[in-house]
Amino acid sequence: YSEHSAAGWLFKWTNYLKGYQRRWFVLSNGLLSYYRTQAEMAHTCRGTIPLATAHIEVGDTCHLVLTSGGRSYHLKATSEGECQRWVSALQQAKANATLLIHHSDDSGDEAPVPQEDRALTQGVLKTLASKLDDLSTCNELIGKHGAALQRSLSELEDLRGSTDSTDKVKTVNERATLFRITSNAMINACRDFLDVAESHSRRWQKALQHEREQRHHLEETIEQLAKQHNSLERAWRENPSSYTDVEHSQEGDASDENDEAEFFDAMEESPAFITVTTDTVISKLCSSQYNIELYLKYVTFPQALRKTRRSRIPDKPNYSLNLWSIMKNCIGKDLSKIPMPVNFNEPLSMLQRLTEDLEYSELLDRAARCDSSLEQLCLVAAFSVSSYSTTVHRTAKPFNPLLGETYELDRLEEYGYRSICEQVSHHPPAAAHHVTSQRGWTLWQHITIDSKFRGKYISVVPLGNIHLQFHSSGNHYVWSKVTSTVHNIIVGKLWIDQSGDIDIVNTTTKDTCRLKFSPYSYFSREVPRKVTGVVEDRESTAHYILSGTWDDKMESSKIVDSSQGCGGSEGKQKTVYQTLQPKLLWKKYPLPDNAENMHFFSSLALTLNEPEEGVAPTDSRLRPDQRLMEAGLWDEANGQKQRLEERQRLERKRREAQANQALEEGEKHDSVSSGQDIEGYNPLWFEKRTDDRTGESTYTYRGGYWEAKDRQDWSQCPDIF
Repeated sequence: YSEHSAAGWLFKWTNYLKGYQRRWFVLSNGLLSYYRTQAEMAHTCRGTIPLATAHIEVGDTCHLVLTSGGRSYHLKATSEGECQRWVSALQQAKANATLLIHHSDDSGDEAPVPQEDRALTQGVLKTLASKLDDLSTCNELIGKHGAALQRSLSELEDLRGSTDSTDKVKTVNERATLFRITSNAMINACRDFLDVAESHSRRWQKALQHEREQRHHLEETIEQLAKQHNSLERAWRENPSSYTDVEHSQEGDASDENDEAEFFDAMEESPAFITVTTDTVISKLCSSQYNIELYLKYVTFPQALRKTRRSRIPDKPNYSLNLWSIMKNCIGKDLSKIPMPVNFNEPLSMLQRLTEDLEYSELLDRAARCDSSLEQLCLVAAFSVSSYSTTVHRTAKPFNPLLGETYELDRLEEYGYRSICEQVSHHPPAAAHHVTSQRGWTLWQHITIDSKFRGKYISVVPLGNIHLQFHSSGNHYVWSKVTSTVHNIIVGKLWIDQSGDIDIVNTTTKDTCRLKFSPYSYFSREVPRKVTGVVEDRESTAHYILSGTWDDKMESSKIVDSSQGCGGSEGKQKTVYQTLQPKLLWKKYPLPDNAENMHFFSSLALTLNEPEEGVAPTDSRLRPDQRLMEAGLWDEANGQKQRLEERQRLERKRREAQANQALEEGEKHDSVSSGQDIEGYNPLWFEKRTDDRTGESTYTYRGGYWEAKDRQDWSQCPDIF
C-alpha cells in the first residue's frame, strides 16, 4: 500500500443468489477498479469507482461501503487490519483526487491566451526541471548512504561478540538515520514532482487534443473541397447546360444560403456529412482568392446533384389483434407456411430486409482500401455484425416475397453500389442477392430461411453463405448468419435476440475470425447483446480481439502479447491477451425522429419502399398489399395479400402439372436440369452454379438486369402482382 495506489483481494456483494464474490481490486489515480482475477487486468475491467465523488463508509466487522453515482458497493476485507489499511488508502486517494479536481477547476476550461499559455508552460517546465534535479541528487545520496549502511552492517556482522561492537552499532545507527532522512527527502521530492505534473496534465491533454482536432478538421475540409471540386468539374464537363440555370437562379440570394450551406461527399469515409460555414472556410482557406471562389461555387451545386430521399412514412396504426388465436394451431410448423395477416408484418419484404444489410456499406469501402488482410478482416467482421443493428426493435415480420419477386437498390450516386435481389424459391423460401460496388468490392449471397414457431418463441435460421470479394487484392471472404429469436409470443412484450457463432474465412489468405453472439440471460453478468471475436492468421496466431454489442458498436484491439491463464474448462488453460487501446470499427447511426411510430425503421429502411420510376414490374415496391399496409390501409392490404397468395398457389399447381407431364413422357426438359427447382421455376436473373472454392450449390447473378433497365425491356418478367 501507499498513498497513491493499492491492490489486493476484497469480497464484493453481487446479488442474493451468489452473495459476496472474491474480486481483485486496484486503486490508482483516484480510481478504484475491480477484476475477477489478476490476469483480467490485461484485458477486462469489471467496474471502476471514481473516488473524487464517492462517499466512504466503514461498517461492522471488516465491512465498508462506497457510494458513487447513486450506486452502493458493499465490500468486505479478510481482517480488521486489512479493512483499516484499505480505508486509509481510499480516504487518502479521495483527498488527492478532490484536490486535483479543484486545481483543474481553478485552471479554467477555456484555452488561455497563447502568450500567457506559453509563459505558464515555461514556468511549469522550469519547476519540473528543478524537481527532477532534486530527484537526481536524492538518488545519488540514497545510493551513497545505502552502500555505506550495507558496509556497516557487514562489519557489524563480522565483529559480533567483540569489544568493538558498541562503536560499530553507533556507526550503523548514524548511517541508518542518514539513509532514512535521504529516503524521506526522495519520497517528498517524488510527491512534489507528481503533484505538479498531475495538476497540469489535464490542461496539456486538453490543449493537445484541441490542436489535433483542429488539424484533423482542417485536413478533412481541404480534402472535401478537393474531391468536390473534381466531381463538379467532371459533372460540368459532361453536361454544362443543366447547371447554368441553377447557378443564375441562386446567384441573387447566395449570401443568405451560404450561412447554412452543407457539403456532401459520397466518397468520404464517414457516413455523415460535414457542415462548413462561409466564415469557417474563409478563415482557414483564405490563402488564395481561388479557394474562396471555389467554396462559393460548391455551395451552389450539391443540392442540384444529390437526389433527395424520403425521411418519413405514415405512422403505424394502433390496431389490436390476438396473436394466440392465430398461432395456437401452428406450433412446430414452418413460419413461411402460416397464413398471417399484415397486422404482424412491417411494410418491407424479405428482399428489402436482405438489402438493408448494406446500411453500413462504408465499412466495406474502408476495407477495400486496407493493405493488411488482417485489418481488412476486422472491418468485414464489423460489417457482418452491423447488419443486426436494425433488428433490436424490429419484432414485426417482413412480407414473404412471391416467387419471381425482385428488388433493386441503385445507390451509385450516393454510395457507389447497385444491388439486385430475386426470390428464387417459395418452399423453402430462398432469395439470391448480388451487389457490385464501384469502390472495390462485390458481395453475393443465397439465403434460405428456416423458421419455426415453438409456442413461446419463433426462431429464424438463415441457411447459406455470404460471399465478399475485394477487387484489388482478390481476397474472398465467406461467412453465414446467426439465429434470430423472437421471444414472448404469448405473454409479455416481444423482444428479439441474436445468438450463435459466425465463422468468417478469407479463402485467399486462410485468415479467420470467429464471432460469438452471446444469448441473453437474465442471470448473466455479461453485457446484453454482447459480441466477441478473435482474428487469427493461417497459422492460428491471434492478432486482434473484437468486442462490442450487435445493437451499438464494435471495437478492435491489437494483440501485443499473450500468456496462459487459469480458469479454463475441461482442464484447459485460458489464453490471456495483452492488447493496445481499442479502436472503434463501427458505431450504429441514431434512429430518425419519430421512429417508434414508423416501425422503428432506420434512415435507409425508410427509403427502401419509396416508389421509383423504371424498376422491374416484379419489384417489391409495386407489391399492392405492401403499399396499402404502408399507407395504413390494413384491411385492404389483407384482402390483396389473400388474392396474391391464392394466385401464387394456382400458378405453382400449374407448373407442377407441367413438370409431372414432362416426366411422364419420359423426357426431362433441359431447362429443368439446368436450374429449375421442384416447382419447375427457373429464376430470371440468377442461375444455379457450383462454387469453385466452397463446393456449395448456390444461385449466382447471371447478369442482364441493369442492361434491361437501361433499355426498359421487361418483356421476360412474369406478371406476379
